[in-house]
Amino acid sequence: MGVTLTGYLRCADETEAARVRAALDDHIRLTRAEAGCISFHVTATGDPLVWQVSEEFTTPAAFEAHQTRAAASDWARETKGIAREYEIKGMP
Repeated sequence: MGVTLTGYLRCADETEAARVRAALDDHIRLTRAEAGCISFHVTATGDPLVWQVSEEFTTPAAFEAHQTRAAASDWARETKGIAREYEIKGMP
């Protein structure tokens, strides 16, 4: 079994939600192209300020590489400060 992350991205207001929508497509495209990415989904919910997040990577190293890349990305800059509620399984 690899590493999974599940949870929610919760915006405080429409301004934050607009930042998510503006950066999301590129973030999804870049993440799905990463070595070791099995699946990556960020899905709108019934609440326009909340997205459900589901990720799966082959190994802890692949997940860590994703975290490193994402931390230095436009996605990180655009969504800085937006609340994340994640559970990660499969990390040592």
